[in-house]
This record gives sequence, C-alpha cells and structure tokens, in this order.
Amino acid sequence: MFTSTLAYRSPTRTTTTCASLFQELQKLWDEIGECESERDQMLVQLEQECLDIYRRRVEQSRKHKADLHKALLDAEAEAAYLISALGDLTSFSRVKGTLKEQTRAINLVLEKLRIKKQERVKQFSDVLSSISVISVEISGASPSKNRGDPLGNANDLTLKKLEELRAHLQELQAEKNLRLQKVNSYLNSIHELCAVMSIDVNQKVSDVHPSLVCTPKSFSNDTLAKLLGTIQSLKQEKESRLQKIKDLAGALVKLWNLLETPLDEQKRFDHVISLVPFSVHEVFGQGVLSSSAVNQAEIEVERLNVLRSRKLKELVMSKLNQLEEIYKGVHMEVDSDMARQIFINLDSGNIDLSDLLSGMDDEIQKAKEQAFSRADILEKVEKWRHASQEENWLDEYERDGNRYSAGRGAHKSLKRAEKARVLVGKLPALVENLIAKVKVWELEKGIPFLYNKASLLHMLEEYIVQQQQKEEEKRKSREQKRIQEQRATEREALFGSKPAIKKPLGQSTAANSMTGTPNGHRVAPPSARHGVSSGKERKDSGRAGTVIPYNYVALSKDDDTAPRDTNNTCGMRLKF
Repeated sequence: MFTSTLAYRSPTRTTTTCASLFQELQKLWDEIGECESERDQMLVQLEQECLDIYRRRVEQSRKHKADLHKALLDAEAEAAYLISALGDLTSFSRVKGTLKEQTRAINLVLEKLRIKKQERVKQFSDVLSSISVISVEISGASPSKNRGDPLGNANDLTLKKLEELRAHLQELQAEKNLRLQKVNSYLNSIHELCAVMSIDVNQKVSDVHPSLVCTPKSFSNDTLAKLLGTIQSLKQEKESRLQKIKDLAGALVKLWNLLETPLDEQKRFDHVISLVPFSVHEVFGQGVLSSSAVNQAEIEVERLNVLRSRKLKELVMSKLNQLEEIYKGVHMEVDSDMARQIFINLDSGNIDLSDLLSGMDDEIQKAKEQAFSRADILEKVEKWRHASQEENWLDEYERDGNRYSAGRGAHKSLKRAEKARVLVGKLPALVENLIAKVKVWELEKGIPFLYNKASLLHMLEEYIVQQQQKEEEKRKSREQKRIQEQRATEREALFGSKPAIKKPLGQSTAANSMTGTPNGHRVAPPSARHGVSSGKERKDSGRAGTVIPYNYVALSKDDDTAPRDTNNTCGMRLKF
C-alpha cells in the first residue's frame, strides 16, 4: 500500500528511489526480526508523515496564490486611482495568463503611472509654492517655517487643474509687477525729496522696510501704505523748510543792510536768497533745502546778531591753542601771564584786536623757529632718557641673584642686558655731546635751554654728579670687600684654614651675586684660598691622616708691594 501511494504521488524517478528504499527497509526488518504488526504500524506512520508534508505545501501554495491575487487587485486599484487623479486617458485590461504574469504586466503600467504622478506633483508643487510666496509677499505676513507640502493630499492632479493654478499664478505675477512699479514710483519720489533736503534716503527707506534698499523689494499692502505716508511727511517737511529759509533770507537782508556787510560775504548765501520767489513745487536741486543749508543760515543770522568781538575772541583762542601745541611738542611752557593778559584785554575791549592777532601770528612764527632750533637737542635728550632707563633696569637686573637661572624669559632678559650694556657704554659720550650742544645753543640764543620748565644743562650736570656718586659707592664697596678678603687671608695664614663647606651645585657666592658675574671671574672660591686646589690634593690630605700645625704656613711669592692680580685676590696660600 505504501509503495503504491508513493508511486502515485511522485515522479517515476522518485518511485524507483522509494521502492529501493522500501526493499532495503524490508530487508533490514527481516534481519532485525520485526513482526508484521510493528511493520504495518511503521508503514502507516510513514504514510501519515508524507501526507502532512504534502498538506503543508498545499497550504503554503494557497496562501501564496491569495497574496498574489491581493497584490494584483491592489495594483489594479492604485492604477485606477492614478489614472483618475491624473485625468489620463490610458486604459488597461487584465492580461490572460498566470497570476505572476498578470502581476508583472500591471506593475509595468503602475510604474509608468507613478513616474507620471511624480512629475505632475512636482509641477503642481512648483506652481503652488510660487502662488504661496507671492501671496505672502502681498499680504506682508511672515512666511511660516513649518508650512509643509503646499500640495497636501490633493486628489486632483489633472492638467485642467494645473492650468487653472498657472492662470492664477500669472494673475498674481501681474499684480506683483504692478505693485513693484508702484513701489519704484514711490521710491523715486522719496529719492527726489530726500535729495532736495539732503536726507539719508537709505535710512529713510529702510525705516519703511529693510528690503527696500536692496533686492528683492517688499511690495506688501503695509509697505505701500508706509511709503505713501513717508512721501506725505517729506512733502510737509519740504514745505516747512522752504518757509523757514524764506524767513531767514528776509532776516539776513535786514542784518546785511544794518551792518553794511560786504557783497562778497553776502554771496555765500545767494542760494538762500534765490529761493524766496519760488513755490514748494518749483524747488528742486541737490541739497537746496538741506538741514545744513538751514543751519548755516540760522548760524549766520545768530552770528550777525552777536558782538563782533566774540568771533575775534574765538580766533585768538585758536591762535593760543596753536601756540600751546607748538610749545608742548618741544617741552616748553606757554607764558601764562601773556595768555591771562590777552583774556583781560578781550573782556575789557580796550585793545585793537587786529593788532593782537598780528602779534600772536608773530609769536607763533617765533615758536616754530625755536622748535626747529631745539629739534636736534630734543632728539638726543630722548636717546639719553632711554639709555638712562635701560641703565636703571640693568642695575636692578645685575642685583638679581637668580638672573642666570633657566626660568621663563631668562634668554630675553640676557639679550636685553647685552643691548643695555651697549647703550650704557655710549652714555658718557652721549651726555658729553649733549652738554656741548646745549651750551652752544644757549650761547647763540642768550637764554637757558628749558626742558619742561627745568634747565636741561642743570639736569645733565646733576646726572653726571649722580653717576660719579654711584661710581664712588661702587669703588668703596669694592675696596671694603678687598680689605675684608685680605684680613680673612691673614687670619687663615696665622691660625689655619677652616674646613671647606661643600656648596650645592649652582650656588653662587655673595660676590658673584652682587657683581652679576660667574664664579671665578673676580674672587677665588674658598677652596682656592684654603689651598685645596684639586680633588687629588684632598685625597692625599685624607690619606696622610696627620694634623697640620697652625704655624705651618708659607707666604706667597708675590711681594706685598707688587700690584694685585685682578683674577686672583688671594695674597697668601696654605701648603700641605
């Protein structure tokens, strides 16, 4: 039974395989000794398992068929929707064949419709976006950042709908062009009015809307209304200024007649007088009614109404300031008594102001000549002051015991110290030359050379005295140090040397810290004074192990009357 079932459900090759397997199974059962009942039970079980496998495969095939059928129906529905939405005249019918063939056929149609929809959606989106932008520009509302897709979920993507939107867009573009023409017309009027009154047109226009000073320009309802209001206010301002100019022109004519003002001076305000016969609509020209023109006319009227001495007093003040600047530049002081007397004379009115101005011009010319004659000396004074500052810095630097330490900026200080020593070395010649030039200048001019109210020659002499005192203090310090070292050497010769104190590496002596020179340049180290001149001698001394008597000394070969060697200040050494 099992064999026949397999043969019925399987191809010939499978039947042969199953028959051979069944024969092998029968043979195995014979060898094992299985009974007939057990054999029948196993065959029934095998047949049931085969049926279960076939049943699962049938269910899977049915589900796959249902899925294909559903996909086919969905594709047909989507295709029908797209054809309807696009208004396309394309029609399709289900082809004959298997489900897979029908699905492939409808998918090809659907893919073409989807591509066509994307292109149509893009066209709609572009048109709707342009419509939205122009509508926002006309209304003046702020564009929404989260406006989303302008097309939304529209189901009508037909060409008819697209043409309607394009027609609406053309209407909006035409209105936009009309509004822009109106904006440009308003802007031209504003430019003309601002030009007449010299008003900053960019500031005026940007107050209406910032975009009006560049492109693209705003043409909203609010912008047009503000532009029209600005034009009205500018026209009123123009009329007000013209009336003010006419009033000032009348006042000027009266004052000129009263004060007998020369015609040349009156010509400066011909542009004001010429506006009297014109109406507000007849006045054009750049800056004719500018605020500066109005202010100039007002100032002129005020000037003609005040005392003439006030103007001359301002001229005198200007001359005094000029004189003060000249003197200040060459470190001189203006004569305060002269300035005070000038103010007293101006207030009293008991002086001829023209003579005063002429005298001040002479003083300014003299000040310029004197400044020119002092230029060479002042240049050398600045060099002297700079060198003196560097000298003071160098003194402080050489008193610093840690100046040779490898700290941050030490190399810069060393370079500056080198330059400072060069400058300090040139100081004596510079001061001497400066003193000679000052004396020649004073001899030629017959007056002392003052620098900020002090005699420069006296300052230089004081500097020389201070330098001499400083050198004397240094000499005394060196002499005192030499005497102390000589006494210490004599005590060592009489009583023996003290044990040498081993110093840490890098520690400098007090002498080196004071003079700013490395060890061994001027004063011999304690080990040299005590006679321990090398490591070998210390080793030999330790091996001897004997106590050196206090009276075992040897005098130096150098005679006491001989000159002292600057590199060896020890006149006496101990010998072991």
